[in-house]
Amino acid sequence: MSDSIKHECGLALIRLRKPLSYYHEKYGTALYGLQKMQLLMQKQRNRGQDGAGLVTIKLDSYPGTRYISRKRSNSPQYLKDLFEGIYSHFTDLPEHQINDPAWLKEHIPYTGELLLGHLRYGTHGANTIETVHPFLRQNNWITRNLVLAGNFNLTNVDELFAELLAVGQYPKEKSDTVTVLEKIGHFLDDEVQRLFNWFKPEGYDNQEINHLIAEHLDIQRLLQRASRKFDGGYVMAGLIGHGDAFVLRDPSGIRPAFYYVDDEVAVVTAERPAIQTGFNVRYQDIRELGPGNALVMKKDGRVSEVSCKDPRPVTPCSFERIYFSRGTDRDIYLERKKLGELLAVRIMEAVDYDVENTVFSFIPNTAEVAFYGMVKGLEQILTEVKSKEIQDLQTKGMLTPQSLNAILSRTIRVEKIAVKDEKLRTFIAEKSARNAMVSHVYDVTYGIVRNEVDTLVLIDDSIVRGTTLRDSIIRILATLRPKKIIIVSSAPQIRYPDCYGIDMSKMKVQVIFQTIDNVHKACPANHGDWYFSGNYPTPGGIRVVNRAFMNYMTNNDARAY
Repeated sequence: MSDSIKHECGLALIRLRKPLSYYHEKYGTALYGLQKMQLLMQKQRNRGQDGAGLVTIKLDSYPGTRYISRKRSNSPQYLKDLFEGIYSHFTDLPEHQINDPAWLKEHIPYTGELLLGHLRYGTHGANTIETVHPFLRQNNWITRNLVLAGNFNLTNVDELFAELLAVGQYPKEKSDTVTVLEKIGHFLDDEVQRLFNWFKPEGYDNQEINHLIAEHLDIQRLLQRASRKFDGGYVMAGLIGHGDAFVLRDPSGIRPAFYYVDDEVAVVTAERPAIQTGFNVRYQDIRELGPGNALVMKKDGRVSEVSCKDPRPVTPCSFERIYFSRGTDRDIYLERKKLGELLAVRIMEAVDYDVENTVFSFIPNTAEVAFYGMVKGLEQILTEVKSKEIQDLQTKGMLTPQSLNAILSRTIRVEKIAVKDEKLRTFIAEKSARNAMVSHVYDVTYGIVRNEVDTLVLIDDSIVRGTTLRDSIIRILATLRPKKIIIVSSAPQIRYPDCYGIDMSKMKVQVIFQTIDNVHKACPANHGDWYFSGNYPTPGGIRVVNRAFMNYMTNNDARAY
């Protein structure tokens, strides 16, 4: 079994490349980094509904002073709670202190040049503060302190855990998060010790060696050694106590990561629009971190993208495009519209082209963009149908102003039928809470659907667990007394476990599903479709699906990874 945290999603890393005084002088505040981090996390809140955490590291602090600060929250208002707690250190400061960057850095926490934020989106297991990233691996050697946060799922935790035991470690728990932390930490210790042993015979004292280790620590080598047997989808971000930082992406490019670098900042996020908004930069100035690569930020300010893993066939997660990412990315927006448009023919066939007695809508709000595409496709088909009817009547000499008006007046009936009354996405809630929530998630608009006459068609972006569909949506839509209800999914039917991310392997619902070929047409760069097709890009995925089948055949409700 893997860790109960099955989808650590939102990620933001900021490296301030100038002294705090620079930002105070240019932007009027030494809290520039904190303010930007708050904005980046706010813009990625769709990637974390269960909790949030933030760590900062101060560069070049004196021994005996606190240089790592961390706060985490799993409260219902997790972002508000997180930043209220952080900013509480500044609220009562007199003006001369709040405007003194050097004093702030020396005396007040969260005034570091390195910032790592994380939003947790757990789809399984308890929602406790211990499950909220970032995680710390503390040590009295500054170069051995490690902070880790990530968006990852590993399929081979058992193997990696056994390797930790083989080298003499005694992990506090068996989970992918702790295993990754200790795995990277083990090789960090090893690299630091190697450098210490290298410089000690040269006559340097231990304090001098500390500085030499920080200068010469090879992050690329460290990550290559630590991640050699990682199997799964991941973006892992780490901070090292002395000031180095990194972000590592899996070699199949399953999980997303984007970055932007200028002379003031280096920033990494899980979604491109967060950087565009947060730093007011153009689309083309933001780069996607290459599969198998790491973005390495050295303490001295150097930033480079380096190769850490042998390349594999690139299969970015298509579900990121269909559902999970925020739709403000231009490419994702257009792809979601295309997904809806490609369903139009099958929908028309399902309603027998009877648009006069069919109401079209969408549920939930995340399906709105696919709905626009669906309506566009339906209108194109209706235009073709009307054109043919007009031509037929004209050929028969039966076209009259009245018949022409009757044909032209037929339109796609678009209405807002279902309104979400609960902001939480219920499929990620704990089981005990989910069942109580789902029956009251949506309100409906009464009086629009004609009783026993109209067919009601609603498009959903995807069907994950099906809990809301079964326990809430169908029941409340039935109160409208439509002749028929058709649910359309812009994603194909989910048939296989997603061992690289969201747990969605236990649901079966009969609806009109998207085809896998259409997903590839709409999302040409993201062919990671394992939960639809069973085509897993890593060996661990094959092991997981076999284990899931065995669990199914033996009626074992355990997870397969």
